[in-house]
Amino acid sequence: MNSSKFYAFVLNPWVVIISLGAGVAFGMLAPALATTLGFVGDIYVDLLKMITLPFMVSAVIFSLQRLFRDGGTASLLGRVALVFLAFSAFVAIAGAATLLILRPGENLPSTTMQTFGQIVGGDLSASDTAMNLRGVDEVKKTASFADLLVSLVPANIFSALANGDTLKTLVFALLFGLAVGHVPTRISDGLTQALETVYHACQTLMRWLSFPLPVVLFCMSAAQLGKTGIEPLRAMGAFVVAFLVVSVLLLVVAAVIIWKRSNGTLGQTLNALRGPFALALATRSSATCMPIMIESLVTRLGFARSRVELLVPLTVSLLRIGPVVYYVCATLFIAQIYGRSLSPVEIGIVLTSSVLAGFASAGMTGLVTVSLIGMTCTYLGLPFEAAFILFLAVDPVCDMLRTLVLVIGNTAAVAVVCPRPLKI
Repeated sequence: MNSSKFYAFVLNPWVVIISLGAGVAFGMLAPALATTLGFVGDIYVDLLKMITLPFMVSAVIFSLQRLFRDGGTASLLGRVALVFLAFSAFVAIAGAATLLILRPGENLPSTTMQTFGQIVGGDLSASDTAMNLRGVDEVKKTASFADLLVSLVPANIFSALANGDTLKTLVFALLFGLAVGHVPTRISDGLTQALETVYHACQTLMRWLSFPLPVVLFCMSAAQLGKTGIEPLRAMGAFVVAFLVVSVLLLVVAAVIIWKRSNGTLGQTLNALRGPFALALATRSSATCMPIMIESLVTRLGFARSRVELLVPLTVSLLRIGPVVYYVCATLFIAQIYGRSLSPVEIGIVLTSSVLAGFASAGMTGLVTVSLIGMTCTYLGLPFEAAFILFLAVDPVCDMLRTLVLVIGNTAAVAVVCPRPLKI
């Protein structure tokens, strides 16, 4: 089997699903042994993160430079802003509609409430515990808009690179790329060639790292299940199912958008999305999926490279539709658990605060991403701190869905912003 066929094999969705299923089975049968396999996933994700920032910086600066030379910067940025607003509003409304229709947090069995109580350290079915949960929660101070703006500016770009701060690095790359675009060609040609070399080297490394993907998926899923067990998944099953429903809906919509924008067939579109789909499941990191997103849009679907290389890092860092829909669903689920009926105005507050929390989640993963649910709950006075451990217990599953929605959804956003390619 040559490298191209093997590359297609490891990214096949059935291979991904079988690897995950085998890992889950192993984690249930031998949890102690499965936990020891966690280091494989840690090493793999660190290797991917090693590539992400140099790839993003080189792609953004190089693309902005070419964009200024080709013209059309103002119209492109206006279209980007419109797409960002439309996509954010759509996913937030879709998440709210799904939770309000399915209502996974209402009429839960007493056994499920007892499991919740064991996880948070009390019995949620008892009135004194409910009062205690409401009484001891402290309302945390939320960041102001000014604090958010200050946090975007990298005082030291080398420190931002060393800390893996994606958002600050993106701001630097955008500003530097805008400046390079105004430098005469005879001076900037050397930098252009260097950046292009870095860009293609990172793409090559990413392709090499895709080969052990089935083994990595097996080890990561086995280690996670061996660590947490199956009980948290059962207790939060209703929420996970609801979030799965809205995620599948958004993935289908995104795939249709890409199909219609690409001028190709549905089969060609789905084949092009296999790589981003598999890598998003494996790494649960949208930033590490950027090279393969670019490869899919440019090489397989025919979109303009100069636009795609700029828009993919921009959307991954700023258009956080995966976290947005997650925050909407989680906030409404908490409200339903505590029997809080929300008015249309309060639902509007949930949608708006979730979009802001999604933007604030740029560069964050895992526990920190989950903790931002508290930002949306604060506006409604909901006791999130007690429920935090519930969401943390099932976050490995939800994180996969968040990343999938973000990666495939942002691929659709880039397809909307870019001009239609020729027939493929």
